[in-house]
Amino acid sequence: MKLSKDLKAFCDRLGHEFTRPDLLIRALTHSSLSSDTRPDNQRLEFLGDRVLGLVMAEAVLEQDKDAPEGRLAPRFNTLVRKETCAEVAREIDLGAVLKLGKSEMKTGGRRKNALLGDAMEAVIAAVYRDAGFEVSRALIRRLWGERVATVQADSRDAKTTLQEWAQARRQTPPTYAEVERSGPDHAPVFTIEVRLQSGESARAEAASKRQAEQSAAQAMLAKVIGGQ
Repeated sequence: MKLSKDLKAFCDRLGHEFTRPDLLIRALTHSSLSSDTRPDNQRLEFLGDRVLGLVMAEAVLEQDKDAPEGRLAPRFNTLVRKETCAEVAREIDLGAVLKLGKSEMKTGGRRKNALLGDAMEAVIAAVYRDAGFEVSRALIRRLWGERVATVQADSRDAKTTLQEWAQARRQTPPTYAEVERSGPDHAPVFTIEVRLQSGESARAEAASKRQAEQSAAQAMLAKVIGGQ
């Protein structure tokens, strides 16, 4: 099986040349386009999540050799969450080669955190099955880059931090509202909007309301702190 020009370009961005191109094609195939002859990436996503988890668990242990589990867990969670996977996916323009059905194409599937994060995990699994753990570990550590070193600051509870920021400026606590729910019942995607008393707002989406609220708070913090 030969890869198309755009998939070859993606492999260059990813930094891995597949000996089994079918693995990459499956990793990029969303369930909205799957069929009996075209399997989707959900099983690979399941495996890739575990490969990523092991690599990041090793990474945070190496980064801080004396930290107790209570400090390591939030850092680990930050590194493996869907939003982080989606960030990495955007950096290598994974969305450009996602294979989506018409429904997802119409609703901006190439930009959705949930789809990008899932596909990134599936691609990790495809590399793992194609070349083994050592190659996939090296690829993950390269793509995640400085995130491992800076994760301590990023892993704070964003909602708590934002509330403290607002209270320090004599504002009422931020409010959170669900503005959209999409996707199938077994895999919903929630869009949450956070709003400050000053009128500023930010939105984020995730597979759970809790994570969407945290991501929205992080987006708001980036906006208000970055704008100071």
